[in-house]
Amino acid sequence: MIKETENLAGSGRLGAAIGSEPVSKGWILFFWAASLFNFVIGALGMFSPEATIDARIVSLLVFCFGIVYLLVARDPLRFGPALWAGLIGKLGVVGLLGPAALEPGADAAILPILCVDALFALGFVVFLFVRSDDLSAK
Repeated sequence: MIKETENLAGSGRLGAAIGSEPVSKGWILFFWAASLFNFVIGALGMFSPEATIDARIVSLLVFCFGIVYLLVARDPLRFGPALWAGLIGKLGVVGLLGPAALEPGADAAILPILCVDALFALGFVVFLFVRSDDLSAK
């Protein structure tokens, strides 16, 4: 066991070694929540009667990321690295839409959605870099 830990420490690997220990139920629930959130937001955007075609395409992509988070929820050790795409996407959305969401007259629904996206991005960072099963009960 010590030999295995020494090999991981000297591997130059950034963050927690995927597959090095089991993933707690808390993380699995977290990824199910991320999946459900993207499914709901994506579906609402796709089927909104006033949505432009561009907004519907973006909503479709949001929905598709829900599929990615569903895969991670079902097998976090195997699909966890795909969270890099989700992290970049969520931070990009928050960065691009955040300033407009803070302007007077902005759609009131956007800011809470961006806040939830930021919280999920934070969770992805924790999972990717410092995942510890001590963060939630097994």
